[in-house]
Amino acid sequence: MKQDNKDFFWPSYVDLMTALFIVMLVLFVLSYKLFQDKQSELLVQVAQLRKIQEIELALKGLEGKYFRFDPVNKRHELKVDITFDKDSWVIKEKDKEVLYQAGLTLKKIIEDIKEDQGVKYLVIIEGMAARDPYNPRFHVDKRDYGYQLSYNRALALLNFWQARNIQFNPNRFEIIIAGSGFYGTGRYTGKREYSNKRFLIQVIPKIGKIEKTEQS
Repeated sequence: MKQDNKDFFWPSYVDLMTALFIVMLVLFVLSYKLFQDKQSELLVQVAQLRKIQEIELALKGLEGKYFRFDPVNKRHELKVDITFDKDSWVIKEKDKEVLYQAGLTLKKIIEDIKEDQGVKYLVIIEGMAARDPYNPRFHVDKRDYGYQLSYNRALALLNFWQARNIQFNPNRFEIIIAGSGFYGTGRYTGKREYSNKRFLIQVIPKIGKIEKTEQS
């Protein structure tokens, strides 16, 4: 009888150990796969962060004669003093040369950014408008009027640049025309209200798919 128990014990013991080994092996393979996936995900995130930092560093080249960086709102302001007639979006002759040079600067800086597969850019040209309490339209339909006026000014700037052969590669850059009217963040107030007749430029990376890096 004892011999029968002994004969029964060892095959059962071996089967149990084999089953435990298989379970441990499966758990190890799953854990390793999850680790590899997480590592690849982190590598992609690091690559995206490095790309954003590279773009921010390149855009520092805009700061100078024509552009200033607004650290609070994280955008560039075209610091050229532009004057528009009331209710007008026509760019005056006296402002055209400096706007042309500013456009050349913008084109050079953003097109010098290293071209990477899967990375494109939104270039936002935003117009703003000053609140004029002496203008009757400001009190009647100031919301629609302000948005339309500031949008038309931004569009006039883009049309001017394009007419002067300042083109942005459509395969890399998507141009967005915007008008914030009498609203938006970072506006001048009080005695500087009329300084809001200005343009804002934002270059935003659209990071699509960055391929996972092969590990050696």
